[in-house]
Amino acid sequence: MKALLSSKPVLWFLFLFNLVVAVAAPFVVDGSQGVMTAVGMGVVSLGAGLSLLKGRGQAQTQTQTQAQGQGQRQRQRA
Repeated sequence: MKALLSSKPVLWFLFLFNLVVAVAAPFVVDGSQGVMTAVGMGVVSLGAGLSLLKGRGQAQTQTQTQAQGQGQRQRQRA
């Protein structure tokens, strides 16, 4: 389940869908129920968005590490 929830397509879906619901909830549902729905969906959307940013930083770090490793191997061969 963790692998499914951490995949990029699922995170994008969670981020965008929950963001849309969080924005629309106060207009569709009246009173405190609409506000609490917006807050809850907003928290889920922020969590998914932060996970996307975290994954982006890890991907950049891995790319940099791989490039450094290739450069070191090329220097060792020469």
